[in-house]
Amino acid sequence: MTDPTFYRSPREAISGPTEKLAYVAAFDPAGRQHDAIAVLDCDAGSATYGEVVGWAELPTAGNELHHFGWNACSSALCHGGHAGHLERRYLIVPGLRSSRTYLLDTKPDPRAPTVVRTIEAGELAAKAGYSRPHTLHCGPGAIFMSALGGADGDGPGGVALLDHETFDVIGAWEQDRGDQYFAYDVWWHLNHDTVITSEWGTPSMIENGLRPEDLLGRRFGHHLNFWSMSERRLVQRIDLGDEHQMVLELRPAHDPAQAYGFAGVVISVEDLSASVWLWRKGDDGFTVHKIITIPAEPADPARLPPALQPFGAVPPLVTDIDLSVDDRWLYVSCWGTGELKQYDVSDPLHPRETASVRLGGIVRRQAHPAAPDLPLSGAPQMIEISRDGKRVYLTNSLYAAWDEVFYPDGVGAWLTKFDADVERGGLTADERFLRHTDDFRGLRVHQVRLQGGDASSDSYCFTA
Repeated sequence: MTDPTFYRSPREAISGPTEKLAYVAAFDPAGRQHDAIAVLDCDAGSATYGEVVGWAELPTAGNELHHFGWNACSSALCHGGHAGHLERRYLIVPGLRSSRTYLLDTKPDPRAPTVVRTIEAGELAAKAGYSRPHTLHCGPGAIFMSALGGADGDGPGGVALLDHETFDVIGAWEQDRGDQYFAYDVWWHLNHDTVITSEWGTPSMIENGLRPEDLLGRRFGHHLNFWSMSERRLVQRIDLGDEHQMVLELRPAHDPAQAYGFAGVVISVEDLSASVWLWRKGDDGFTVHKIITIPAEPADPARLPPALQPFGAVPPLVTDIDLSVDDRWLYVSCWGTGELKQYDVSDPLHPRETASVRLGGIVRRQAHPAAPDLPLSGAPQMIEISRDGKRVYLTNSLYAAWDEVFYPDGVGAWLTKFDADVERGGLTADERFLRHTDDFRGLRVHQVRLQGGDASSDSYCFTA
């Protein structure tokens, strides 16, 4: 039988059942408490709605849980050759600092996932030549797992392959990487034989915090890399300009007939602005266009962390973007200013801002409507959208060593949800859904994954 959470098309996914649970990566930046996956109740009719109802503790600490993903998704309908029955059952949870990867089984009780395997850092290094695993996607022939570093902890980063059934590390995906060196995210257009990768920096550049000389020296990644999926080689590399530092999240169109997508750039060293870019495939390859620019906000230097005081402004710091399954709504998190923006991207070249909400922020510390007397640290960072586009989940931590640079008094932990108007645009805070540090046993929280899939975890095979 086909897993009922595998959907042939975006339209089918949108009309599927709503999520009942959310899985959240939780970690201790000090490396003393064991990291964990928290399970939250997302059923609005439940007596425990919005509460942590499950807790899967990992056997170790110090992993820096970051991004994670399902072992299988709707793209499994596009590629055969599997020896066994694939189902969306296992959470694959990398440790961005430890380079360990944990496999958690969500059956038989989805509220109590259990660790069933650990892929040690040594296996990843020996078989694929990589470390610091990051992004997971179920793909043709294997599970793709991007990695920031090489086996020695420096570069180049790239993509490792895991076996769909055994989860053994198969090896490196790339056969010809050309000039690509930095790595971060990986995505694709399955029907267009295209893989896209983005760029942050090597582990040595990021693990001890943000070094001003790396940023002002324009040493971080500033390219989009386009690959032949079938030939596993780099075919086109586009430089966004070295002033545009850190090309992070990739969000391709969900419609498998389309070959365009969006990329977020954290900061411009020329004016501290952030930006969103559109890639499109044409007859002569890919082109890239800047479609959104978000300016920095002037601020009293006395209210800024030391790293920003010389500039007298708060950079937006676009650290995540997410695209709804119908490809209409693009969400952009501004982790510096504390803003979540919603854009109508029905016309991808001409986005139209339709909503903006504020939470936290370096200067504002904007409170949540459910707790108006509680200033929030951190800001909207990781975004996850339900398949029907009506619910948007947010967490507030970026990366432990960088949290301390921009929020030196701490970010704590919070997770919340907004309800989205998917007809006209707009965002409304759900005052029943706000969890704080104590709910997560003092751990910070990063990515959210939704039961049955979400907007950033699936690729689709058919248009209808």
